Amino acid sequence: MTLAADNRDNHPQPDHLIAYFGYGSLVNRDTLRTDYVHAQPVRLHGWRRCWRPRMHGDPIRSGKPTSLLSARQMAGSVIEGLLVFDRVSNLPCVDEREATYDRVRVPLDRLEVIDGKLPDCRVYVYEAQTNSASHDPHHPILQSYLDAVLQGFLNEFGRQGVHDFLDSTDGFERTVHADRHDPIYPRSVTLSLEERTFIDTLLEERGTRFV
Repeated sequence: MTLAADNRDNHPQPDHLIAYFGYGSLVNRDTLRTDYVHAQPVRLHGWRRCWRPRMHGDPIRSGKPTSLLSARQMAGSVIEGLLVFDRVSNLPCVDEREATYDRVRVPLDRLEVIDGKLPDCRVYVYEAQTNSASHDPHHPILQSYLDAVLQGFLNEFGRQGVHDFLDSTDGFERTVHADRHDPIYPRSVTLSLEERTFIDTLLEERGTRFV
């Protein structure tokens, strides 16, 4: 059963909190642009990550078609990520960041907290609007975007977490656009030598093709 996207035309009260499940770049705390309150690693049941084509109107302008990371509902699937607790007043900013995604309500029983307790506020996950596209042209992945994602998983879940991310994400047959030294992704990060070596070696071992 597909959960309906949440109505964004609400009137938030600044004192209240919401939470959203990050499964890609939102896992990297250095990419967060709001004064969020707290974040903790969790597992989400019933969704699986996938690469999807960016749609017309996507705020990331690369000059060429590229892919974005999404999550789609899939029974029996479990993915790790970061649950970000934020002020309701910041939600429009997060919606703007995820402009080509639908914000979908997550039932609390779909969350498995790794260390801590379940939230007592509304929880959302962002699903790309291209999830429903019947055609997938397998556009390249931006390396600057992938670097931000993998650094986030490395920081939150260690090296095994990066392996688990790659194994639990569909669509890695895509090529990777090598823009690390001239980043297109607007929230690009800087990798340490150790991080670069680990990530590049792992992707090479998996047969990733760079263009």
